[in-house]
Amino acid sequence: MKHTKRAALTLMAILALSACSQKEKFDNDVALGGANGGLNGSIQPGSASDPTSPLYFQQSVGDRVLFAVDQSTLSDEARVVLAGQAQWLNTNADYTAVIEGHADEQGTREYNLALGARRANAVREFLITQGVSGARLKTVTYGKERPIEICSVESCYAKNRRAVTVLAAGAIS
Repeated sequence: MKHTKRAALTLMAILALSACSQKEKFDNDVALGGANGGLNGSIQPGSASDPTSPLYFQQSVGDRVLFAVDQSTLSDEARVVLAGQAQWLNTNADYTAVIEGHADEQGTREYNLALGARRANAVREFLITQGVSGARLKTVTYGKERPIEICSVESCYAKNRRAVTVLAAGAIS
């Protein structure tokens, strides 16, 4: 099974590389994407390949950071993601962001709402230190009310201890 999978991956890599080496074959073929269409490397507006799109922000930059148990302190990994978010937000000034703070299901509702608020604030403050205007950032806490994983094991808890940066176009109300 491993050899079959490895052979398939190798074949896909070879095909991808050979397609790249024949790029000029399609440069003027508008029906296949050409210079105006998109299949040979052009950027489709609003797609994950468009560096100004929210989809790009979510998939390439990263829209969330995770936290340790009962913590609102940013890890080094979180700081790297947030630095990328700040750079994107500074480049794309037409967007505002709502930073959602979340917690796992352990603890009381009140405690987790407060913890989610501290997490969202930690993200907001970091983004501000990176040059993002505080007027473009709003925070909200959901505590344990919006889990993305529902089970009572650490692997699920870890995914729920997060802050998510949600983009919106225009001013924050």
